[in-house]
Amino acid sequence: MTKTALPTMLSFSAPDLREQIEALPEGTALIGISTDGRAIAVDLDAECPHVLVCTATGGGSTTVLRSLTAQFLHQGAHALVLDPRRISHLWARGLPTVTHRGNVAGIHDALVGLGEELTRRLDLTDTELDAAPRLIVSMDSANSTLRQLTRYWETFRGEDDPHTSPAVTALEAALWSGRAARVHVILDGTPTTSILGAAPHELFGTIVLARVSANTWQLLAPLTTPAPKPSRHQGRGHVIQHGEVHETQAIWMTDADVVNWLTDPDDPAN
Repeated sequence: MTKTALPTMLSFSAPDLREQIEALPEGTALIGISTDGRAIAVDLDAECPHVLVCTATGGGSTTVLRSLTAQFLHQGAHALVLDPRRISHLWARGLPTVTHRGNVAGIHDALVGLGEELTRRLDLTDTELDAAPRLIVSMDSANSTLRQLTRYWETFRGEDDPHTSPAVTALEAALWSGRAARVHVILDGTPTTSILGAAPHELFGTIVLARVSANTWQLLAPLTTPAPKPSRHQGRGHVIQHGEVHETQAIWMTDADVVNWLTDPDDPAN
């Protein structure tokens, strides 16, 4: 297959890119452009409704989470942004349809609340659920966050309380039952079976990998081995969907791009 010469950075301000993004149907977001010239998107309604992003340091995972979450927010979704570094998703603070949490206590409480919201939504009629906004759960640094949540729960778990953190239980419930409740998880990391209880490739219909080791590729995309050679281009990675691998240049969307677009979408300068 002939490769297309892509720019080393696919900026949100690139000609016609914003128009292409805004033309997508509700529930669909553009990840980037493949090296054979195709638009690579995630469709939350047609595929397994969650997205896994895993990159080495500097590989662009935070950028992909930001871009996808912003696109769904633009379509009317609400979002829960879990930012354990506290500074990776500053764009999310202050937006009216976004809840941003940056410490383990806040993340714990937010996920427990997510579990309650999931239960509520599963009891809605189809008509009531259609009227509910799509809910995006965007979790950065999932590996360390899940371990922190487990340790945090142990500090005050009572004798009669469950051994597993209710926050982790709520996240797992969202992964298994989210489609039926219009709840979708975009997760950065390599969630282990010991914490979430299922192989990652069974939970995520779209997997984005960049600069990962052969072992990580085998763990997250075992049906598409051998792993392709990683690209050193900033924002260049591989998207796995339906057992196919697409080398893709991801969209680069800055904090300012997101805030300006979401707060004043009709301004042509945004």
